[in-house]
Parts: sequence; C-alpha cells; structure tokens
Amino acid sequence: MAHLFRALAERKADDAALIDDRGETTWAAYNARVNRLIAALRNAGLEAGDTISIFAGNSREYFEVMGACAHGGWIYVPVNWHFTADELAYVVDNSDSIAIVADQQFIDVALRGIKGLELKAKIAIGGATGDFQDYETFMHQAEPKEPENETFGGPMFYTSGTTGRPKGVRSSIFQSDIEAMEFVGTALGEMLKLPPDGVSLLCGPVYHSAQWAWSFLPMLRGSRVVMRQRFDPAETLRLIDEYRVTNSHMVPTQFHRFLRLDAAERESFDGSSLAAIWHGAAPCPPEVKKQMIAWWGPHIYEYYGSTEGSIVTTVDSQEWLARPGTVGKPLPTAEVMILGEDGSPCATGEEGEIYVKSLTGADFEYYKDPDKTAEAHLEPGVFTFGDIGYLDADGYLFMSDRKIDMIISGGVNIYPAEIEAVLVGHPAVHDAAVFGIPNEEFGEEIKAAVEVTPGLESSEKLAEDLIAHCREHLAGFKAPRSIDFVDELPRHPTGKLFKRLLRDAYWQASDRRI
Repeated sequence: MAHLFRALAERKADDAALIDDRGETTWAAYNARVNRLIAALRNAGLEAGDTISIFAGNSREYFEVMGACAHGGWIYVPVNWHFTADELAYVVDNSDSIAIVADQQFIDVALRGIKGLELKAKIAIGGATGDFQDYETFMHQAEPKEPENETFGGPMFYTSGTTGRPKGVRSSIFQSDIEAMEFVGTALGEMLKLPPDGVSLLCGPVYHSAQWAWSFLPMLRGSRVVMRQRFDPAETLRLIDEYRVTNSHMVPTQFHRFLRLDAAERESFDGSSLAAIWHGAAPCPPEVKKQMIAWWGPHIYEYYGSTEGSIVTTVDSQEWLARPGTVGKPLPTAEVMILGEDGSPCATGEEGEIYVKSLTGADFEYYKDPDKTAEAHLEPGVFTFGDIGYLDADGYLFMSDRKIDMIISGGVNIYPAEIEAVLVGHPAVHDAAVFGIPNEEFGEEIKAAVEVTPGLESSEKLAEDLIAHCREHLAGFKAPRSIDFVDELPRHPTGKLFKRLLRDAYWQASDRRI
C-alpha cells in the first residue's frame, strides 16, 4: 500500500475518501488504484524525478494521479484548465514534462497543445482519443500490489510573471521525503484548525495551490474530499449540509454569490458541521466579510500567503472584527518585515514592501529563471510577493497595495504583460496598457487602454474585435472586460509606462486600492 494512505486504507477501508459529480471512491479502492497507477507509470518508463502535467478538472482521478506522484517520486504540474493550446504547450515544455494526463472535456486543447512534443505517456481521463490512452485501461495494465522504492514527489505550480509567461515555483517543502510530508500534513491541519477525519469541500480549481493545500493535504489526516468542478452557491450550501462538510477554502467572489441567494435558500442552510472556512487569494470587502460572519458564525478565517511562500499570516473572525481589514499576525513559522525603498525597516503603521522569512528554512525558486528568483529575494530565505502593507502596534499585518503589476480577479492572479503582448500583436493596436479596476463581485476586472494604429479609427466594433482577439490567444479569464481608446499612453521618454495615472482614475471613488 502507498505509505501516506496505508493506515487510512486499513482503518477506513469502506468509507468514501473521494466524492465527485460522478460517484465516490473508498479509501481501500483509492489506495489500490494509486498502487496500480504507480506501477503503470513506472512501466511506461517514468523514473523518480520526472515530471507529469495534469490538464484536468476536479475529479477523483486527479487525486489518484497526485497520490501516485507523491509515492513514485514524480513532480506533477497542475495546469490551468482554461489555458489555450499555446499556453498548455508552453507549460508542458517549460516544465520538462515527459507525460500528460488530460481530461476528456479538454482533450481537443490537449491534442493541439502537445503536438510535436516527445512524451512517454499520454493518458486521457474518460476514454482514448487520438494517441491518448484511456486512463482506466492504462491503470489496469498493472497490479495493485504494494509499490517498492517509494520516493516522495510533489507539485510544481505555475504562477504568472510580469514578463508575461507563467513560471514554475519549486518549493523546498516538496523536495523532502514521504515521512516529512506526513508531518507537513499533520502540522498544517492542526495550524488551520482542520479536524482529523473531517470532510473537505473543494469548490475551486485544484490547479490553484491554495485549493490543493486545503484538499489534498487534509486527506493525509483522513479527511474525505467532496468536490465539484463548477461552483454553484446554492448547490454548495446543499453539499455542506448533505456531507457534513467541516472545512473548505473559498475566495471573496464566492462569498458575494452566497449573499446574493434569495432569503429562502439562505434560511434553509444549516451549516452546523462547519469548523473552518478559510479565504484568501484576494482582498475581501469588509462589509461582505461582516455579513458572512454574521450568517455562518465565527468559523471564517483569513490568511495571507502565496504559491511561493505558502501561508504567512492568519486571522480568526473575532480578531478580524476587532481590526477590520487585517490579514492577521505571522504564524510561528514566519517572520514579516516591512521595508522602505532604501531597504530600511519601516516604523509601526508605515507602509512599505512586505518581506517574509520562513523560520523553518523553507524557500523557493522559479524554475529555469534565476534572475526572477533573485529579484524576489532580499537574501536567501527572505523574499517578497510584491505587496505593500504595514504592521500595526500589535503586530497585525494590513495590505494596502501591490508593487508588482498584477490584477487579482475572483482570486486568480492575472499579469497584464501577457495580455498587452497579445493586444499589440493586433494590427489595429499601436500601444496598449492593461490594469485592474474595481469590480464589486470579483474584486477587480481587467481594463485595457489602447492607442490605435495611426490612420485607423477607434470604435465599439474595434473594441469587441480586440477582446475577441485576446480570447482567441489567451484563456478567456484573461480577456479585458472593456477597452478605452486614448490618444496617447502616459509613457516616460525611456519607454516606462506610468500605468498608475490610468489606474487611479478608476479607484478614486473606492475605499481601497486593491
């Protein structure tokens, strides 16, 4: 049996471990299927240290692949399922993946994306297509016996960068051993108040590092995972009550949608099973959070962190109500420093760039990008996510702005450089700037300011064409929601764009800057 699930498979053999839209898998069956998959991937020629890309929706099979990689010593790359073929091709190639597992619903994009790439295994969940083997057939070519020479493997998440292409984040946390990962799962569960043998609800994409952390890691403590690929607020309330969900990770956009439900749907929700609902990934409007706490009770917790640096600060409901807007105090495993532009420490209440030091010695690097890695680090083990904030007299962290040129919409990081590159590739665009503007539901939405090529005229039709052009070349969530045409973008003679001059006009009436 796979080491991380051995005791669970024996103790909870007939209990459901995973539940998705199509059915459930018991702990005993999950363990056996993970064992088969480890053997099948080894038979296909994969060796410890190799990389596998996963291009799939939330499903039981996704967790089987992650479980197999965790014991076979393979790095797995959870790929955003909204990606175009070109974006998928980049990640598969850049990550040095030698195998891919794709979901049948995304198989057309997968077939185009890996065309011409040499891979040892191409596996399709839901049936063979083209040169992709059927997942079930591939798995059942091997026996479910206990794997030998188990070696720990973990995820490499891709997060976008200001250069416009995603970067793989290699965390030292996932370069340890299986026993250490057991400890991480236990420590994280205790720190985040996730009950052992609880029920985790996955209602966001598992390719996101936070959704992964709040679903796969709790499994190591015996938590059942109930998942859906698409979020529906009314269905989510029903799932929480039906499966007695104890914990979940959510984003502010989902809170908005819960609060928009009609009175009857809200009043029918029991929610007595909830122990900890965590949110992060984007700022939450204080009024929205106050309403959620009033409705769901003191089970709502917030954190500040990132794919690169994991969880840095946390705050519970009572602390937050006493200090609205805070993202909490540093964990015992982290030190937070606020530094000015000259690198000197900022005084209490003074804004500066937020730097983090892991007291466990954990660190990260951007795969194949030493320059970007160095840029994010003040020194080894001391790094920044590019955020601006301050510490109050009691040590609580408040975020106030972002130094890096990033948009967070619905909890998803979106980097304008990638979108700007696509826009300026259109013959009607002379220059373009992309930035975030306030959106009540999503936090921010994407706005583009465009200089039209001399000799051409701006129009509503051109704006529609440019948005469609972005959708053709990028994942749909990266397309601008609207376009403003300007005579000239505010650039310095050196070429630097003063994007703040464009952005500020939209934020003047808002009580926040992010």
